This record gives sequence, C-alpha cells and structure tokens, in this order.
Amino acid sequence: MKLKKITCALLFIFTYPAIGADKGTLTIPTTAVTGNPLGVGSDQMVVPISILNGRELSLKRENTLAETLNSIPGVSNSSFGPSVGRPMIRGMDSDRIKILQNGINNLDASNLSFDHGVSIDPLIIEQIDVIRGPATLLYGGGAVGGVVNAIDHRIPKEKLEGITGRGEVRYGGANLEQSNAAVVDVGTGNFVMHFDAYNRDAKNLRIPGNAVSNRKRDTPSWNTETGAYEPYGNNHGTNRLINSYSESKGGAIGASMIFDRGYAGMSYAKHQTKYGSPLESAVSIDMDSDRFDFASEIRDLGSFFDRAKFRAAYTDYIHKEIENGVINTTFKNQGVEGTFELGHQPILGIKGIVGAQFENGKFQALGAEAFVPSSKTNSQSIYLYEELPIDKHKVTFGLRHGQHDVDSKGGGEFTAANKNFKTNNSAIGGLYTLNSQWSLTGNLSHNERAPSYFELYANGVHAATATYEQGQANLKIEKSNGLDGQIRWKSGQDSLTLGAYYTKFSNYIGLRSTNVTNETIEDGVLTETHNISQFSGIKAEFKGVELEGKTMLTDYLQFNVRGDYVDAKDKTNGGYVPRISPLKLGAGLKYEFDRFGARLDVLHAFKQDRVATNYNYEGNKELITDAYTNVSMMATYKLPTQLNLEAFTRANNLLNEEIREHASFLKDIAPMGGRSIMFGLRGEF
Repeated sequence: MKLKKITCALLFIFTYPAIGADKGTLTIPTTAVTGNPLGVGSDQMVVPISILNGRELSLKRENTLAETLNSIPGVSNSSFGPSVGRPMIRGMDSDRIKILQNGINNLDASNLSFDHGVSIDPLIIEQIDVIRGPATLLYGGGAVGGVVNAIDHRIPKEKLEGITGRGEVRYGGANLEQSNAAVVDVGTGNFVMHFDAYNRDAKNLRIPGNAVSNRKRDTPSWNTETGAYEPYGNNHGTNRLINSYSESKGGAIGASMIFDRGYAGMSYAKHQTKYGSPLESAVSIDMDSDRFDFASEIRDLGSFFDRAKFRAAYTDYIHKEIENGVINTTFKNQGVEGTFELGHQPILGIKGIVGAQFENGKFQALGAEAFVPSSKTNSQSIYLYEELPIDKHKVTFGLRHGQHDVDSKGGGEFTAANKNFKTNNSAIGGLYTLNSQWSLTGNLSHNERAPSYFELYANGVHAATATYEQGQANLKIEKSNGLDGQIRWKSGQDSLTLGAYYTKFSNYIGLRSTNVTNETIEDGVLTETHNISQFSGIKAEFKGVELEGKTMLTDYLQFNVRGDYVDAKDKTNGGYVPRISPLKLGAGLKYEFDRFGARLDVLHAFKQDRVATNYNYEGNKELITDAYTNVSMMATYKLPTQLNLEAFTRANNLLNEEIREHASFLKDIAPMGGRSIMFGLRGEF
C-alpha cells in the first residue's frame, strides 16, 4: 500500500510544468549502445544488435522482458504462463543467454528453472539492447546465444539542473492489468538523484477456449503417481487460464556526482513479485530481490590509457515456492559481480579496451523439492577488444580467457564436488562499406562455456518439468564455432537488414530423456514414478536467417517487415533440438500525423513439426504446434496541453486465435491471451 501511495505521489508531479525545464520542448537523453565499449552507433556494429528505447519501448512494454522483445527478429519467449518469460535468442536459452542490467549480470534463478521469473520489470527500463549471436568476449563465456541488456538511469551519468522524468498508467489487456510507474531525476548541477517506483496487478489470463490443446488431450500423458500413461484432462481452465495471476511492485533510489571528466554513483533497488503457476493450481511463487549497484567512469586521463570504467553489483535474491499456503522450497542466490575496463590510445590506428571481470555467487536450495545442492560459483576473466578503422571500413578482433570454479556442498542426495574449468573465446569481424547506402558485416567466433552448477550437480525431482533431473559432474566445456553475416541498406528513414548465421557445437549441453524411471517409496508404498532426464552433451548445428526493414510510403505512412527462421539439429542422435520457434513473417503499417498515431501489425507463425525425439517434458515427447496469425493495432493521441501527455490504446490478437508459442514450456496447457484491449496514459518532462 505504501508503494502505491509513493507511485501516485510521483505521478502527481506530471500535472505541473517541470522545474528548470522548457515547458514546450521535450528532450529525452539518448543512451549509447552498450554492445560496443567504444560507443559507436548500432549501424556501425559488426555483430547484429537491436535497440528498443524511448517512445517505442514505452508503447511496447509488456508483463515480462521476453514478451516486450517479441517484435525483434530471432527473439522468442520461453514462457511458463503470462507472468514468467525468459528471452530465447536464435533457439538458445538458459545460461547461453546473458540477461544484464546496466551491463552487469542480473542475478536471480531464472536460468535454473522454467517457472522462475526474471527479476526485472520492463516498466522502469529506459532502453533494451539485444545482441543476437555470440557476445562472449565482453560478457563472459556463457553468452554463446546472445545478450539482453536492460538499461535504467538509476545511476545518473550526466549533469542536470532541475527536475526531469516520466510516468505512465495503464489498464486492460487479456489479464486485466492495472499498472503504474514513475521515474524522476532531480539535479543541482553536479549532484543528481534518481527515484523510481512501479506497481503491477494482473488477473488470470483470458484465453480463447480451452487451456489444454487438442493434441495434448489426444496424446496419453505420464502420470507421476500411477507411473503410467493416461489421457490428459482439461484441468487448467476454459476461457480463463487458472492460477495465472501476478502482482509486482518495486522501486529504486540512486545518486551520482558528475565531474567534468566522468562520474561516480550508486543505487539501491528492490523488486517483489508474487505469481501463480498455471501448471499447478495450488502453487505460487513469492520472489524478493535487493540489488546495490556502483558505477564510475573517468575520461581523458592524459596517458596511454585514456579512460577507466568500473561497474559492480551485489544482489540478494530469494524466492519461495508455496503450495496450499505452505512453503515447499526456498531458493536463495547471493552474489557480487563487476567489471573494470581501461580504454587505450590508438596504436597504429588500433583503438580498444582491456578489461577484467569477476563473479562470486552463492546459491542455496532448501526444502522438499530442492533438486540441486547448495553451491558456489567463482569466475575471473580477462579480455581484450580492438577495432581498426580502414577508410570507411572496420576490422574488429578480441580475446577472452576465464577461470571458473563450480563447487557443490553436497548433503542428502547430493555429492560434494569441486570442478574447475578454463575457457578461451575469440572473434574476428569486419564492416565493409560498399557506398553511402550499402554495407556488409561478418563475424567469425570461437566460443566456450563452462557447465553451470545445475548441469553438473542436479539430482532430484523437478516439479516444473515433472521429471527426475540428473546432472553429470564429468561434463566437459561446451564448445562452438560460429559464422555470422549481414547485408545492410540505409537511405534516409528507409532501411533493410538481411542476416544469416551458422553455429556448430562440438558439445552442446542439454537435458535429455532416458529410458529409465525413478521410483519414490514412502513407508514401503510406491507414491510416485518419474522419468529420468539427464544433462549430457551432443553435437549440434544451429543455422538461420533474420530480416528486418522499413520504408516510408508517404510522409506520414511507414511500412515495416520482419522475419526469422531457425534450424537446429541434433547431429549425435538425429532429429532436432527441442523448443525451436518456427518460421515467422510479419508486416505492419505505422501512421503518424500531427497529434495522432496509429499502427497495424500482422505476424504469422508457421506450423512447427520439426520436434525433438529424445526430449521429455512432463513425461511426454515434444508435440507439434499449429500455425497462427496474430493481428494487433495501436492508436496514440498527444493531448493538446502544455504538458507532454499522450493517451494510447492497444488491441492484441484481434482474430482471437489460439496462439501457442512453440518455445514455451507450457504451450500445450497455457496459450497466449485472447482478444483484448488496453488503455493507457504516459507523460514525460
């Protein structure tokens, strides 16, 4: 209740002109691309990167980070219902995708289990950078699939006199969401403070028809209690998805001293979420995260090293899994991570940075359903990134070496162990400018990822998958080689990007089914039988294409097009890697004139029948997913006042189709929302 009052109080500020600001002009600071430490624009990046910020991000914000990024080619949502969604990039997820906040790892438990949410709410994010493809050099050996960097202004970096900020309220959607958020920065010149607060309340999701798909009902399913295959009942809801509600709130305070040649600041943020699990009607998850950040940068040092930058964050994360009001399992994750970079003066035209990264984490799983042991992970890495401009062209190269210690404390069903890994990553790329409109990019990389604690040491029943998960302490480093290329065209406001990639894994680690079952016996009575799934390595190949473009048909009407396709094959056993999104093609029209704006988007996802044969979820093989067409519309209107206020309305799934995302773990029992409309008001000053 207190947080709601604070949010409303901050929103009240938007009814008055900004102090020390021009009442008639809206100026929003531009955030630099974080995918390159030298600060170049996205069109000068060698690796594929997409940026979502400003008004565009504000109008696309959804309940989860993954759903917010749904329009970016190559990105899909591995959702576990509407309240949980971790981004997948090019068919890869878990530890292969780094989720960062301001360039530092977002420490939670979302990589461990599919029903664990990401502890970042899109309501307060100012910009999201998505790097598609290996980003292992700057962000660690685990970022084989890509990086999602959520950027906020909680540590101010520029001088400010007066007050600036933004706020928004919204209501509606398929889950009848009520949300509000406010962000305010107050400065006296060199000293700047930041405040933000947000609140979100969403009901059970409205869906078109039955929650359980026809294929699921027609396919016998594994019953863990009887240890036999039986027909799957429709017990997850009709027209409403049972137990899919969510409640979130949070806020932050930060402060910085701004100098002529840099800044130094720190912030504290708190995030709380409680949500239901559509898989089990009596289960809910209560998440709480506290995070402390520190960042500083000094420029123009006047020596060989002309810039120094340091970032660090400490996170204390806990979530409780509750069934029928009783806490079954508690997960805790505490850790500190930081990076230190030095930028150097050009050497024979070559400019770049050298850096060091450290990560110390302590994970604990306590309770009846703890399927992984308490563990510690310590990592240290050094890296080098360099760029050589050659006329209008550019060559980039980099190296990274890391040391990773992953320890299991043991106890109970777990064995105490200590594993050490050394990883080496390298990449060379180039940007070739053909003329003022056309350019080519290419990137060749070698990537290595150390196995995570759950891939090494898991040993128990995982309720979210209804399988008995087993790690292997003898797993080797995951290794891959990748090739990525793009052709880019840009003329004024028109642009087109077509890219292709190929990644070959010599040891792709994943959870795979065995033909063995585990029996739970209590007081001499067989109570449950689970299939055993084991983490193991295979040879795999990922390849695909991505398309994105826009052109102005008239001075006020823009046409957009997008598409992506992934083909991921298991080269050891034959068949396909599981949960790979199908071919998707989309197009849209965007109209803006004076105070009015409108947008129409159509996305068609084709049928996905390239399913895995050695993958078992809930005791069942991966099922085919039918095609769907999602039609959405949006309208905006800037109110004729001295304030910068804009009303908007957004309609989703206008055809009320049964949309099931193939990348979702619950696709056959938890479809996406039905036809819905949302109203909102946003303002900036």
